[in-house]
Amino acid sequence: MNFELFIAKRIIASKEHKSSISSPIIKIATIAIALGIAIMLIAVAIASGFQKKISDKMTGFKGHIQIVNYDTNNSDISTVPISKTQDFYPKFKTIDGIKNVQIFANIGGIIRTPTDFEAIVFKGVSSDYDFSFFKEYLVKGRLPNFKLDRNKEILISEAIADRLNFKLNDTIQTLFSATKSKLKYKMRKPIIVGIYNTGFAEFDKTMLIGDIREIRKINRWTADQIGGFEVLIDDFDELTQKGNEIYSNIGATLNSMTIVENYPLIFEWIKIFDNNVWFIIGIMILIAGINMITALLVLILERVQMVGILKALGSSNWSIQKIFLYNASYLILKGLFWGNLIGIMLLLIQKYFKVISLDPATYAIATVPVDISIFAITILSLGTLLLCFLMLIIPSYIITKIEPSKSIKFA
Repeated sequence: MNFELFIAKRIIASKEHKSSISSPIIKIATIAIALGIAIMLIAVAIASGFQKKISDKMTGFKGHIQIVNYDTNNSDISTVPISKTQDFYPKFKTIDGIKNVQIFANIGGIIRTPTDFEAIVFKGVSSDYDFSFFKEYLVKGRLPNFKLDRNKEILISEAIADRLNFKLNDTIQTLFSATKSKLKYKMRKPIIVGIYNTGFAEFDKTMLIGDIREIRKINRWTADQIGGFEVLIDDFDELTQKGNEIYSNIGATLNSMTIVENYPLIFEWIKIFDNNVWFIIGIMILIAGINMITALLVLILERVQMVGILKALGSSNWSIQKIFLYNASYLILKGLFWGNLIGIMLLLIQKYFKVISLDPATYAIATVPVDISIFAITILSLGTLLLCFLMLIIPSYIITKIEPSKSIKFA
């Protein structure tokens, strides 16, 4: 029999323990643990949700890694074409973890109406394009049909459609710069077949999605020429590694850059969430630990006579310490249970009912995103239990100062 655990269980189950002076202090300590773990879970889930959602939106528009011509052009416009006949297209055979390789080309232009105009970037893609991202954010209509001989169908953002009063099936007037033509600009009249809204204003306010063959016609490119390749990978955490592998497996005239390298400021911004989360975790664990230390000291002082009697019967200081540490661990586990329950319930409510909304212009997201990870929940719970337990070992040494002759004198 585990003597210390047996005594700790009897203390926890005793009616005197539940109605003692220490009872309200114990309840406060347990509530502090519960609130602490709930707040930590919410902070981690929201930070992870923000990072994942924004990363998904960025890669939805630009892919994880872009392969383009090795020149000094840093704009979104494809100025120098490259051949799509490459060893790595349509599939990287030498690199694992590649989800898709898709061609694209961008061209700058203007949408013109009788009363207004809007600068846009027309992104041309092909039938190999992964449209799962735009399917998720498609609010009206459908995707373009790439089986047509002449595909004038486009996707347009809701932001542009609202500003210029466009609707589904409208034929719009666009002008594009034509560098290889006698005319300075070329006019095209694409048809709106789908309207999307990602909430990412930086791209929504300019991006049109259509057929790459239209860009080839405007730029007078051959059927083999494209603006570049977008590579989608299976695991975003391997982005840097896959970026290096891809760079090593493409021709000397080509360059590859990850989405993080292309948009460092956005990814630096979302990394700030990590610092905030670590600060919240540290503060919550510290508060929970201080409350548990207070509760433990009260428990020990309330049972000074019991400590004296156990010492008189031959129990060691460490044996008695373990009794109170078992008791405190039970309170920590109780707080962790209720904290996890409350935190997960609140996260599930937000995930499925979108209770808390945000300003997309500021946060690029319409509602607070949450990413519930079993791994994160487990690590937070075990980490809190371990750290609080370690914080309790030192104050439990007060037991070594209790002398049996004095503590049982007035028993």
